Amino acid sequence: MNKISTKNYFTNITIALAVVIFFIADRYLKLEALNGSTLPLIGNIFDFYFVANYYMAFSLPLNGIILNTIVCVLIIALSVHASHLRLKKNYSLTEITLILFIIAGAISNLFDRLMYGYVVDYLNLQYFTIFNLADIVISSAAIFLIFYNLKKK
Repeated sequence: MNKISTKNYFTNITIALAVVIFFIADRYLKLEALNGSTLPLIGNIFDFYFVANYYMAFSLPLNGIILNTIVCVLIIALSVHASHLRLKKNYSLTEITLILFIIAGAISNLFDRLMYGYVVDYLNLQYFTIFNLADIVISSAAIFLIFYNLKKK
């Protein structure tokens, strides 16, 4: 039996709710941005407003809806495959949780690409990049997953 099925029911529900709440929050913020909401968050350095991002993560210049969609689908497929392997090999609840957050973020951005032809970005860090909550969660979860696995070894 794998670790996720032996964990406390409350823990599993809490993790599922956290992933769902993140997904809903990102979708809500994207809708607010699409509806024209703007908000200065930190003076002229950091603010909230809509930008259509036709590129990949961190505004890498890979554009074209077909290429972007294929890359997003591959990321999701690889994440799902990795999750399946981890479940079969009895990996930790921490690893599985981080992968679930990566998958949820990728699905949110993929939804944008399929629905609008671009990703809805709304957090603007002047002179650096513009991103969204899904980007933050994907990047953070991937970094934590790498460090978690390095620490395990």
